[in-house]
Order: sequence, then C-alpha cells, then structure tokens
Amino acid sequence: MATDLSRKEELPELTDRIIASYYDVDLINHLGHCPLPSTEAVIEIAEDLKEVIYPGYRRRQNLHHGNVTYHIGDLIDGLHDKLTEQFARALRHEDSIQRRRECGGEDPNVDYEAAGQLKAIAFLETLPQLRESLALDVEAAYDGDPAAKSFDEIIFCYPGLDAITNHRLAHELYRLDVPLIPRILSEWSHSRTGIDLHPGARIGPRFFIDHGTGVVIGETCEIAGDVKIYQGVTLGALSFAKDAEGKVVRNTKRHPTIEEGVVIYANATVLGGDTIVGANSVIGAGVSLYESIPAETIVTLNKPDLRFRDASMKKTS
Repeated sequence: MATDLSRKEELPELTDRIIASYYDVDLINHLGHCPLPSTEAVIEIAEDLKEVIYPGYRRRQNLHHGNVTYHIGDLIDGLHDKLTEQFARALRHEDSIQRRRECGGEDPNVDYEAAGQLKAIAFLETLPQLRESLALDVEAAYDGDPAAKSFDEIIFCYPGLDAITNHRLAHELYRLDVPLIPRILSEWSHSRTGIDLHPGARIGPRFFIDHGTGVVIGETCEIAGDVKIYQGVTLGALSFAKDAEGKVVRNTKRHPTIEEGVVIYANATVLGGDTIVGANSVIGAGVSLYESIPAETIVTLNKPDLRFRDASMKKTS
C-alpha cells in the first residue's frame, strides 16, 4: 500500500506543536531536572530481593549450602549499589520539590548518595526479619486453603503471596521514608496480581489473601495477625475531610482497623478510619460495613429471595 509522503512532511510541524505544549502544560513534564528513579531498575531490584528471600525458587536453581553464600553475597552486593542509586535519585527529587516551594533547587549541602547508601543498608538489614514474616504468611496460606498441596505450590503460584511479599518490601521502604519507590513497587505489584496494597498499610503476621483479584487495602489501614481475606475485598476510606480551602486533608487515619483473627469474605467492603472490626469476627460476602463491631461478631446480609423455575416446562403456543 503506497504511503502519502506529503502527509509525512507535516510531522515536523506536529513535533513543534507538541514541544510548545511542554511550555503551556508543564504539570506533567520533568525536564531540566536530575534523573528520577527508574521503574525498570525498581522492578529489577524487586526481582533480586525475591531471589534473596526465596532462594532456589526463582531464577537460580540447583542452589545448596555449598554455593548459596556466594550467590546471595553477589546479589546483596549488587542490591547495595542499585538501591543506593535509586534512593539517592528519589531523595534528591523529593528535596528539590520541597525547596522549589521555597527558594528553588536541591540542597547543595546534602550528599544524596551518602543518604541513599544509609537507607539502602538500613533496608537490607531488614531482610532476615522479612523472611521470618513471609514464612509465616506461607504457613497461613497453607493452613487457610485446603486446595494447597505444598508450601512450594504457594511460593510458585499464589498471587496473594506475591502481593504480600512485594508489600512487605514496599512497607519497609515506606517506613524508612524513601520517596516514590515504595509506590512504584506497589503499583507494579498491583498490575501483576490485581491486588492493590498501599505501602503504608500496616499488616501483621500470618496474613492470607485467597484468590486475591480486586482486593484494595488503603494507606492507613491497620491489620493485626492471622487475618484472612478473599477476592474483591475493599478496606477503604469512607470520605475525605477537606480544609477551609476545599483541599483534601492528608496524613489522617482514613482506613479501618482489622483486629486479630478476622475473616472477610468475597466482595465485602469495610470503610472508615474510625471503623474497627473486633477480633475473631467474620464479615460475610458482599457486606458493606461503615461502623465498628465488637469481637466475635458475624456480619452477614439477609438471605435474598430466590426464584426457581423448571426449565423443562416451556410455554407452548
């Protein structure tokens, strides 16, 4: 099929109009500034971290106690460098945003690489404890799902475990006040698993998401140990408070608190920062809950009225 070369000659003019828009619409530009964190680098870091957490299950197999030290040592060394670079970029960008509101530009007195390295080492120090927490999550998945045949199946196959693994990593970064990167990691995980866990959410041990697709857990949610939730569950905000200028008030408790041993079934919704679900309670499928309930409470919908008809009885004319 022949192309119209005369139309292609219009492309330079189109390019000029696009460039002009960069001056008119600069809210979504990042031009003339220091490099941002790289999404590709963050994903690579996440895959390296999961290689450390679950050795022998992922890219490198045939590991044993004779060679695992070298393999993990090499990964940790590389992670130190990758984390330091990405953390430094994130810290520099965050600082430049704050300073532009005042006097402009990054702080020339801050060594962002050194600050990034300190946070990188602090983060890597959390990995032994994270492995202990994730081992409990694997056990909770096995104990909570009769379809699970082995721990191996859960580690290889369960999106809920992948999501909570990414979340526990992202939460440590969030807790260390690393900008941008926790959210990049959590949204990458969201796109992979269909499970949306904000890195700020505090999730206790032995947490199990069964099936998982459509689960949403907000930033200020607090979840105790031994909690099990199913697909489509939302732990969200009831409303957003606004200040005198009509702007959303941030840094407030907007999402519910779920106490120990709670089970929340499919497509249930629990909303509100003041909402507390008491220990060992059960929230039934499809329930919408906007108020606190005491411990040992079962919340269900009234049974709907169902109609049954004999499909073999057909209307004759």
